[in-house]
Amino acid sequence: MKLQRRLIASMVLAALLPLTAQAQTVLKSHDTHPAGYPTVVAVENMGKKLEAATQGRIKVQMFPGAVLGQEKEAVEQVQLGAIQMARISLGVIGPVVPEVDVFNMPFVFRDIKHMRAVIDGAVGDELLAKVTASPARLVGLGWMDGGARSLYTKKPVRTPADLKGQKVRMMGNPLFVDTMNAMGGNGIAMAYGEVFTSLQTGVIDGAENNPPSYFTANHYNTPAKYYSQTNHLIIPEILVMSKVAWDKLSPADQALVKKLAREAQLEQRQLWDKSVEEYSAKLKAAGVEFINIDNKPFYDATEPVRAKYGAKFQDLMQRIAAVK
Repeated sequence: MKLQRRLIASMVLAALLPLTAQAQTVLKSHDTHPAGYPTVVAVENMGKKLEAATQGRIKVQMFPGAVLGQEKEAVEQVQLGAIQMARISLGVIGPVVPEVDVFNMPFVFRDIKHMRAVIDGAVGDELLAKVTASPARLVGLGWMDGGARSLYTKKPVRTPADLKGQKVRMMGNPLFVDTMNAMGGNGIAMAYGEVFTSLQTGVIDGAENNPPSYFTANHYNTPAKYYSQTNHLIIPEILVMSKVAWDKLSPADQALVKKLAREAQLEQRQLWDKSVEEYSAKLKAAGVEFINIDNKPFYDATEPVRAKYGAKFQDLMQRIAAVK
């Protein structure tokens, strides 16, 4: 009799184990940035809140440093549901939600404060909704601050004329190459991993990025020691979830995820501001010269770029400009 009871108990336990495993939902989250980066930390903290709020029923497992693939491959996995969340740049969203490309244009935001007001408001919410409603099989959860991109070159740049003849690496998008050409330089599309060697060998004369990336990529340890604060591109990034995973959540859990994603959006910028401050100090200590400039000549020079690429969403640009 005792043996029978033990057998029944073991069968019950065996039956319950799969149910227990199924009861916990693990959301794998991807980021190309390394561990400790503001976007990574913000999503990790979002995961801790989610796990606490659901008593461990839902948790987030972070995979930073592109360990699950580069952005294009990772997004494809998110669309299939193999990865449940990802922090991605807008480049991969533009083909299915053209309106997000408005954020990629030079000087579309007056400054970081303006950009944050836009993504926190009606325009930001509207574009997240458009991503969710698009054929991309992604759910727009929130925005992340990617900072302002400025020039780092071998010669000091204070005006567009100073860029004449200088080859400057840009992200591989015609819009960005055209932006540099309009600013007076020679825009060169190049993979990020090639920039350090190209700066060292003279293939290019400069590049552009935010201070944390300038430092962490070690680009300051090249002859490009002048950091001219043009702030020509201020491009937010986006946190998305797989539609496959989203549809498996209850309406209450969906609302919770959205709420915590908004909190992560606000927390990440605090982490970002601290990171910019710290890395700027490290760059200056390493001998980089920060140059404050008058941005208006660069803004004026890039007007044809905004006219060319912004023609299809003039109304959206006007709404962005009207945000205080």
